[in-house]
Amino acid sequence: MTDTEQVTAYMEALEHPLKAEIEALRVIIKETDARILERIKWNAPSYYCKEDFLTFNHRMQDKVHLIFHNDAIPKVSSAILEGDYKDRRMVYFKDMTDVLAKKTELQRVIAELLELIEN
Repeated sequence: MTDTEQVTAYMEALEHPLKAEIEALRVIIKETDARILERIKWNAPSYYCKEDFLTFNHRMQDKVHLIFHNDAIPKVSSAILEGDYKDRRMVYFKDMTDVLAKKTELQRVIAELLELIEN
């Protein structure tokens, strides 16, 4: 299967109370930049463009957890980014209202990070 087919199969089989929010975030992430590619990494949808930078963590059932994992992410400043790790930041979404409220900032963070990765 191609990467896209693997992600599609993964999402079809996924049982999560916030599956609609996860699907919405997948669209938002991919709409941010045409260069963003999606695949399964660490048993979840993951995103890359030259380098890996973002992966879902579906262990939590009461919120959607995104992990930005790239050495450049600490250079990006945003109120939605949580954590003070050397090479990671987290973003959490509690429901669709939260997804929509953070959409613009999430896309800005992704765009800024991709710019740092590219340069």
